[in-house]
Amino acid sequence: VIGGVLQIAGMLVGGNGMIGTFAVTDMPQWRVSAFIENNIIVFETIREGLWMHCIRQANIRMQCKVYDSVLALSQDLQASRGLMCAGSVLSFLAFMAAIIGMKCMRCAQSSWQAKGYIILTAGLLFSLSGAVELIPICWVANTIISDFYNPVVNVAQKRELGEALYLGWAAAFCLVAAGAIFCCFSCRCGETRSYGYSTSAHCPTHSHHWHGKTESSYSKSQYV
Repeated sequence: VIGGVLQIAGMLVGGNGMIGTFAVTDMPQWRVSAFIENNIIVFETIREGLWMHCIRQANIRMQCKVYDSVLALSQDLQASRGLMCAGSVLSFLAFMAAIIGMKCMRCAQSSWQAKGYIILTAGLLFSLSGAVELIPICWVANTIISDFYNPVVNVAQKRELGEALYLGWAAAFCLVAAGAIFCCFSCRCGETRSYGYSTSAHCPTHSHHWHGKTESSYSKSQYV
């Protein structure tokens, strides 16, 4: 029962982390315009993401444009593209491995070893995807904060942390938590497998003893 609850909890937490990773990768709200000092033109908001930048003006819907070239991005956003794509793929593979592991719930006792390996793989992939996602999120956040307090940077070029970064931290936490849950469940599978092996190892001894006892009783009855 506890194992089933752990699997369901891991699937829910890992699924939310995977969906959040996909959303963060696509969202343009990584870097948003900062209204400080002389930059008080609040009717225009600039949002910069990994794939496009958007401008929203008062009484006008938001207009977005895809970047013309990767070279137009800063180094942190260029690296974030590849890392976020890698994190998305790893989280998807982890979720698929978790589904395969859940389908083995009714496997025979001899399949517990394979089931434990599948669940362990899912846990490691979830943890790895969370770690990979944290790298670009923290990198971009550090760059934004450094430029914000840098007096050399022009006020119009200063940015603030966007909603995508906060969602990215939450998604990475969910992925790491799901990885920990599945790794714990894998340990439970190992304990169950060891217990099953120890029980089956004693069974032939009892069977042989009972068979020998029956055979000796039968031989005695013949002599009588």
